[in-house]
Amino acid sequence: MPSEKVLKEKKQIVEDMTNRLKSKSGVFVDYKGITVIEDTKMRVKLREENVQYSVIKNSLMRFAIKNVGFEELDSILVGTTSLATSADDPIAPARVIKEFADKLPDYFEIKAGFMDGKILSKEDVLSIASIPPLPILQAQFLGTLLAPITSLAVVLKAAAEKNGAPADVEVAVKEEPKAEAPAELEAETEPETTAEPEVPAEPEATAEEAAAEPEPAAEEPAEAEKTEE
Repeated sequence: MPSEKVLKEKKQIVEDMTNRLKSKSGVFVDYKGITVIEDTKMRVKLREENVQYSVIKNSLMRFAIKNVGFEELDSILVGTTSLATSADDPIAPARVIKEFADKLPDYFEIKAGFMDGKILSKEDVLSIASIPPLPILQAQFLGTLLAPITSLAVVLKAAAEKNGAPADVEVAVKEEPKAEAPAELEAETEPETTAEPEVPAEPEATAEEAAAEPEPAAEEPAEAEKTEE
């Protein structure tokens, strides 16, 4: 008969396994002959992804799966069994376990899994493992939402470059030179100047007229005027 202490410890293990089976997701693994170095690398990777991993006893796990209604998993509880669960990222356990199962096909094999209270077959786990991590999915979803805006920006940029202006510079409106007015139009628009009346030129005297005109009397010197006085 196991002691009361041992029974208490086993009861606590079953309770812990029951709570882990209520996590978002988990993967059951059959491991055979994996080395300490390989096991350490895998555990480090799982911790980085916030995934809890532990080797479990099949006899105790049977009580846990019964507590959550996973009785159909009873058939996989043979040989060596370990469980990887996550309360944050539902894809992380399948993704990391598959990575090491691909590296160690002779020592590491996926048995089954669960997600949100539903049992997953080995094939289901492998399919889920191919889904990108949550941050990448969020980035892809955001990219899908921004795709129409990005397309519009590309179209506007192409249109601006087609018109010979950089996409990020406002296109300046070039003023066209004013057309020159015809010469006749310019002549009509020039202000009119008032012309002064022309004074008729005096006719030049002929030689005969010049000879007939009396010559002006010559002035006598001033000294002569004084003598006569």
